[in-house]
Amino acid sequence: MSDLIGVWRDRVRAAATGKEPLRIVGGGSKDFYGQELSGTVFSTNAYSGISDYDPTELVITARCGTRLAEIEDTLAQCRQMLAFEPPHFGADATLGGCVAAGLSGPRRPHGGAVRDHMLGVRVLDGRGDDVSFGGRVMKNVAGFDVSRLIAGSLGTLGIILEASLKCMPQPRSETTLVFELPAADALRKINEWSALPLPLSASFWHGERLYVRLSGADSGVSAAQRRLGGEVTENATALWRAIREQQHAFFQPASAPLWRLSVRSTAPFAELGSGQLIEWGGALRWIRPSAEENGERLRAWAKDQGGHATLFRAADKSAGAFHPLAPPLLALHQRLKAALDPAEIFNRGRMYAEF
Repeated sequence: MSDLIGVWRDRVRAAATGKEPLRIVGGGSKDFYGQELSGTVFSTNAYSGISDYDPTELVITARCGTRLAEIEDTLAQCRQMLAFEPPHFGADATLGGCVAAGLSGPRRPHGGAVRDHMLGVRVLDGRGDDVSFGGRVMKNVAGFDVSRLIAGSLGTLGIILEASLKCMPQPRSETTLVFELPAADALRKINEWSALPLPLSASFWHGERLYVRLSGADSGVSAAQRRLGGEVTENATALWRAIREQQHAFFQPASAPLWRLSVRSTAPFAELGSGQLIEWGGALRWIRPSAEENGERLRAWAKDQGGHATLFRAADKSAGAFHPLAPPLLALHQRLKAALDPAEIFNRGRMYAEF
């Protein structure tokens, strides 16, 4: 494996010298995310394998090309999991892509985001240097935590070689309840319940129905179920997988435009677009835009609600995939890019045209 990294190092240095843009690709399952793809393909699939996993330490370390499914299967054998419930969007999804995209699934508001579980990361930067940040234990960071910065950077700061992540025990018991509620009442209820000591682990609303997942000890789940009422949902595992992987009917067809609005959970319900699915206790609003929607109204509404709007899927990205940055934030992003990728060769323009 060290020989492979040597080859990669030489390739990156040659690209930096020639100002050749490189498009970093793992499994390609998230190629739809972000701005238009450009640059010479740089595949990371060959650098794979779990390099360290000790269930007693609740930490797993794996190389960038390792299939996400392999990691989750390994954890499941010891009744553990990745608490941020990452979406795969394809059988070839890799750990490197998971970290680079920074996307989390239904458990996000209760289990944390990708960056919250990052302990350490090893990166090949734009100079071809093999650098490491953080480590493999819970308390290892003093100062600026670069490993968390890498999560969600879409490969614009370097090639992720290896990552160490916290893992969590699987819950002993899980059940999903469904309630017939209009959107406004559903938002009020889920915010009330989120403030109570209940074992909530996921929720979503669509089509006048609110689904709530309870996870934890048998006694805690049973007590919460009695307190909340509702009806128990059959085939709950398949339901939450469909939400995580966007296989639910709301997300079909996959070729249709889709907006992702991240707002405060108490934001009121608003009729936006032609369809809506709400996750994360009200903090995540998936919007099917109307035919005449250009995104300006969605971004203005999200900003008013303390958040931002992302054009998650679309054939036409002319509106910009990500919410425009304020000048001070854009300057900060550019400085970070210059520090880690001075020749701007990695995934150029994948997040913003300015870097």
